[in-house]
Amino acid sequence: MPMEKTFNAAEAESRLYKAWEDAGCFKAGAGARRTETFSIMIPPPNVTGVLHIGHAFNNTLQDILIRWKRMQGFDTLWQPGTDHAGIATQMVVERMLAETGQPARRDLGREAFLGKIWEWKENSGGTIVSQLKRLGASCDWDRTAFTMAGAQGDTRTGHENSANFHDAVIKVFVDMYEKGLIYRGKRLVNWDPHFETAISDLEVENIENPGHMWHFKYPLADGVTYEYVEKDEDGNVTLRETRDYISIATTRPETMLGDGAVAVHPSDERYAPIVGKMCEIPVGPKEHRRLIPIITDEYPDKDFGSGAVKITGAHDFNDYQVAKRGGIPMYRLMDTRGAMRADGAPYAEESAKAQAHANGAEFTENEVDAINLIPDDLRGLDRFEAREKVVAQITAEGLAVMHEVTETVKDEEGNTSEVTKIVPLVENKPIMQPFGDRSKVVIEPMLTDQWFVDTDKIVGPALDAVRNGEIKIMPESGEKVYYHWLENIEPWCISRQLWWGHQIPVWFDEDGNQYCAATEEEAQAKAPGKTLTRDPDVLDTWFSSGLWPIGTLGWPEQTEALDKYYPTSTLVTGQDILFFWVARMIMMQQAVVKSNPFDTVYLHGLVRDAKGKKMSKSTGNVIDPLEIIDEYGADALRFSSAAMAALGGVLKLDMQRIAGYRNFGTKLWNACRFAEMNDVFTDGVCITCASDVHANHTVNKWVIGELARTRASVDNALENYRFNEAANTLYTFVWGKVCDWYVELSKPLLQGDDAEAKAETQTTMRWVLEQSMILLHPIMPFVTEELWQTLSGRDTLLMMEPWPTYEPADFVDEKADTEMNWVISVIEEVRSLRAQMNIPAGAFVPMVATQMDAAARTGWDANEALIKRLARVESLEMVDEMPKGTAGLTTSGASFGLPLAGVIDVAAETARLDKALLKLSKEIGGLEGRLKNPKFAASAPPEVVEEAQANLEARSGERAKLQESLARLAELG
Repeated sequence: MPMEKTFNAAEAESRLYKAWEDAGCFKAGAGARRTETFSIMIPPPNVTGVLHIGHAFNNTLQDILIRWKRMQGFDTLWQPGTDHAGIATQMVVERMLAETGQPARRDLGREAFLGKIWEWKENSGGTIVSQLKRLGASCDWDRTAFTMAGAQGDTRTGHENSANFHDAVIKVFVDMYEKGLIYRGKRLVNWDPHFETAISDLEVENIENPGHMWHFKYPLADGVTYEYVEKDEDGNVTLRETRDYISIATTRPETMLGDGAVAVHPSDERYAPIVGKMCEIPVGPKEHRRLIPIITDEYPDKDFGSGAVKITGAHDFNDYQVAKRGGIPMYRLMDTRGAMRADGAPYAEESAKAQAHANGAEFTENEVDAINLIPDDLRGLDRFEAREKVVAQITAEGLAVMHEVTETVKDEEGNTSEVTKIVPLVENKPIMQPFGDRSKVVIEPMLTDQWFVDTDKIVGPALDAVRNGEIKIMPESGEKVYYHWLENIEPWCISRQLWWGHQIPVWFDEDGNQYCAATEEEAQAKAPGKTLTRDPDVLDTWFSSGLWPIGTLGWPEQTEALDKYYPTSTLVTGQDILFFWVARMIMMQQAVVKSNPFDTVYLHGLVRDAKGKKMSKSTGNVIDPLEIIDEYGADALRFSSAAMAALGGVLKLDMQRIAGYRNFGTKLWNACRFAEMNDVFTDGVCITCASDVHANHTVNKWVIGELARTRASVDNALENYRFNEAANTLYTFVWGKVCDWYVELSKPLLQGDDAEAKAETQTTMRWVLEQSMILLHPIMPFVTEELWQTLSGRDTLLMMEPWPTYEPADFVDEKADTEMNWVISVIEEVRSLRAQMNIPAGAFVPMVATQMDAAARTGWDANEALIKRLARVESLEMVDEMPKGTAGLTTSGASFGLPLAGVIDVAAETARLDKALLKLSKEIGGLEGRLKNPKFAASAPPEVVEEAQANLEARSGERAKLQESLARLAELG
């Protein structure tokens, strides 16, 4: 049955994928012909997720590696699975309950709500897995893992290893707790007031918004005054006055109630007289106002604002560090919803005692707990409502810093005049605000009780593993980031105030004593006769996903899969989670099983649009990979992913390139159709082993040598994770050498009368095309498998075909190589000259030569008919010198020319090119003017500047070609 005219990706992809699955091609160890293993752990996408362009890129690279290694005969495993995604999943299910009119989470209660999540997970939580299949991902889906597998409420039946994941997480927590590596403590965390939980830095988006900076006076205690002096850069006094206050500036006045100190830089001479003195927080009833010390610290910038900063350790990360260094008390002002506290509970036991001591007083425990930090009129108010009231109260009391402003006013008759007013100093300025990436509310730094991993105690082996070269991070710049994070590591907050997740395996008795155990029964055994209550918090998803390499392979059981595939081989992931996931996996595996989880980490950046701009819904440049697959096929998207994957480079996804790579697949398809029509894929012309490849004709020797070079280059590129080089090498060979040149160069042999030459060329072409399918398969699996099934006549699947190992030395024939490359260069030079001179495409023109050496003469004589047909040359004549009106061209060993008198109208062609050059020069002038304008460079977005520079380079290249063509025309006279 003859081939279809085109490859129908929409029809073929699902059919071919099913054939691979039915044949068991994806299973761990499928097709293994050697004992070495190669295993990859998929970075588990959120169970709530859908395929986005980052997933498509990341998983394409993984699939290229796994298909390549599988074809090489390695015992491979690509381990799939999903992350339970605590906050995201809880949000999705709560929204679903609301939309369907069901009881809310708190109305249902914890157990019933978790049942709803498991129900949702089984019905709707597998979307991204099915979408990854559309991409062609060849994971062992029978082993699909889940980071909550085996937890309470999980009734599914999965592979035996997946069911252990919850057990693995709980066992690690208990073991680390007992070793003193996990503890409960009070630290500052990112707090999401909407979800009422701590969140990680990765779940925080810093967004610039319009903001205000208020300037307030903190009165000095006990009537203290000082001489405040400001000087210019030359030391000249510009302001001298007596003050009884210290001025601070803040963007968050509502947090002033929790101030523990005012800090100034040690070298700031303005405040030297009052360092160590006390000042008053200017909020609330006079009789209840607290006094706080003025301290020195390196943190304040004396050249910014007043140079004095308030230290609110419980609500600001920078202030928290200052407070820790200086022993400054820290007070939590807000409740879990971000409202000013009204619960009556102690603000901070240790901090209150420290404050009492700082004030020189001895308070009893009851008096400490009763400190009234928040005035009655502010209690229960939302933090932003409280902000307005605080500002109004301070201003009304006359403790806002005032300044002069001049306004232009109109009287009743329309006359204008300038009026000077004294108003509160409030700067309107953009500020960076942290928002929850899912809740979209402003995150509150909050001092809360949480569970932490004492990372200082486990970070050492993770640092050593990279320093010693046991783990290679690519690109190398990733190692510097890795060292920076781990050498400055803070305790890791692993608790979340959610219901969906691994519940903390710690119980408390009525006295607050902790009992850590894998089960409630074990905890009760440690506290006989006591009433226990389990900690309601759950573990951060990064804690469970940190155990992904061993948890998915069945640990803590010593399974066959764990023995075989751990440690794993390569991790392909985004550079944004180098710390949150990669580093923590290394730390956790070292802490738990004393080994590295993998040997190589390949990091990539965000996939951006064609202009290098970050994709976002607000910008409107988000690209849906499924829409790309629908329009262009999965192979085009996969090839584009590989082609842009330059190590450490910017990932720009260009729809034009995707369309071009679909055309690349079509080009291969058409070359195979040509081969089929010339009886290439018939019985008797098949080569099954490289050692059976024999060729006598130059063109066949040449293409076989080019194939061998390509095979070596592709392997070298993939071994070094240079996916773009592998893709570009294949593109250059398959399109440029095979589809363009070899197909054309082979026609005289295939269509001539020499039976031996025809048979040899049929055999060679089949070999080259089938090898092209094999080499392309890891990147473009669908079109290559379809061609293989249609044409090869074999019962085997291309996916399981052995990867070639032949070397260039086995096949490269230097003489044939030199000759065919010379022929190609002559044809290309003639074609280029014809295009430059606008010679009609169908016109055959004469060619002359002034000299040809022996090699050139041999090349011409052996390939004369071919050169004439492909270059559209009617004759070659040797001459002593080039006739007038001849356009010359030079190739190795020969000087050729095309006499163009009577072929083209030189004057008309010159006029056409002059007009085009004038238009192009104006465009170049405009681009140069924009790029030289300092305002453009300073204000335009980087991607706009980059686009202008790229346009200038492109236009300059076009101008150079036009100028060359005009020069040639001028020579023709």
